[in-house]
Amino acid sequence: MTHSDKAAQRGEPGYVWRSGQERRLEMIRHWSDLRGRILDNGTGLGTYLEAIGRVNPDSVRVGLEIEHERAVAALARADVIVLGVGEQLPFANDTFDLILSNEVIEHVTDDRAAVAEMARVARPGGRIVIFAPNRWYPVEQHGVYWRGEYHFGNTPLVNYLPNPLRNRLAPHVRAYTGHGLRALFAGLPLRLLHHGRIFGGYDNIVRRSPRLGGAVRRALYAAEGTPLAVVGLSHFVVLEKV
Repeated sequence: MTHSDKAAQRGEPGYVWRSGQERRLEMIRHWSDLRGRILDNGTGLGTYLEAIGRVNPDSVRVGLEIEHERAVAALARADVIVLGVGEQLPFANDTFDLILSNEVIEHVTDDRAAVAEMARVARPGGRIVIFAPNRWYPVEQHGVYWRGEYHFGNTPLVNYLPNPLRNRLAPHVRAYTGHGLRALFAGLPLRLLHHGRIFGGYDNIVRRSPRLGGAVRRALYAAEGTPLAVVGLSHFVVLEKV
């Protein structure tokens, strides 16, 4: 599988730690003390596990990753890295205090099965935190297929197309409406604690133009508390196993 194939099917892992990632970690910390056994379900290169270790060195940090090369690279940042897929987690029932799924479920073959597996391996009272693409964000960030060829990059308005057209251009990745995302949890032993939409860190824009980029970022973060959040970049969901 080429790098482009992996980018299409798996997404790109987090290569660096910047303000956008730090902000997401703070959101997670609002809902979890980062203690106990923590699973990063689709850990990529392990950047979030490394950051969690800085916050709480006593936590047991476990990563699941489907790509062998990424799993090897993540080993230095975690206590345990396991090769596997989200639809069949190789862990016992009621194992983890916190499960993180950061922009992952949109890539799995069966997202309902992946959520059910997270519910199974979370301990009663444990938390599941999910970030997933918002269908109404104006840009599809995972690239598109055109005439049989994959084109990496940001493509505007793809997610606003009817499903048959949208899924022909982006068959490799999902984007969720609020209703569609919450439907994945139906019938599972999970209680919804929080569901919001957030904007990104836009660190590249801020780096190129600090004053303008900073103003744009502050305005978008403020919009998260308004009806404009409907066009946010990602859903942010917190669930508790009951």
